[in-house]
Amino acid sequence: MLLAVVFGAVIGLALGLLGAGGSILAVPALVYGVGQPLQMAIPTSLAVVALSSSGALLPRERRSAVRWPVALVFGAAGIPAAFGGAALGKLFPQRWLLLAFAALMVIVAVRMLRGGENHTGACRTQQGGINWRTCLPKSVLAGASVGVLTGLFGVGGGFIIVPALSLLLGLGAQQAVATSLVVVSINSGAGLAAHAGSIATIDYRVLLLFAGTSLVVSIVAARLSARPNSSTVRRWFAFVVLAVAVFVAVAAVVNPSALG
Repeated sequence: MLLAVVFGAVIGLALGLLGAGGSILAVPALVYGVGQPLQMAIPTSLAVVALSSSGALLPRERRSAVRWPVALVFGAAGIPAAFGGAALGKLFPQRWLLLAFAALMVIVAVRMLRGGENHTGACRTQQGGINWRTCLPKSVLAGASVGVLTGLFGVGGGFIIVPALSLLLGLGAQQAVATSLVVVSINSGAGLAAHAGSIATIDYRVLLLFAGTSLVVSIVAARLSARPNSSTVRRWFAFVVLAVAVFVAVAAVVNPSALG
């Protein structure tokens, strides 16, 4: 149970500061740290991340930074995709899915590390708005991709949403983090519904410890984020993603039986 508290604190910190990264930490923590089978870890992770991401939105300055039209477009696209991802995940061995997941995390992290300091966004207008005529299909595709990953792996998808919001739509660091938290909440709720058949297997003692710690830490971290500049947020997030990617890949190869 102590491990659940420790991992919950780490996940809450990631969500509070970065608006992402919580669920890619939650699933490995539950499987390899707490010892849950993957079928139990996925809905538990989604419940924890849904609560933590909502908590990270409580500070008024964080809520005011949300770009609600963007969040709703991404979230709406992700809901049906989460159900499709859950169905798709039953067709493939979890070991290979997790290896593909780790490779995707490496690609995202490297792109963030190599990115320039200023991202105007491929969809930004000269007036600073968003050209929805050209970018709505891209936003729907990105949101649906995140939804599929939510259904497949039990992740909120913030590790894709944050760079997509920055690189595609040109949102600043704080706007991207705040908007990502809304999308993560929506996706996590949809993913939890998609895995409704596994909810009965959840260990609610672990869930309460995990979610309670994560929720409190995410609220505190959101209030103490101290408005970091975009390059700092991007670098730290990229390093977190890389570290988790290595761990997931190695664990999937060395100990696939732990996946359940």
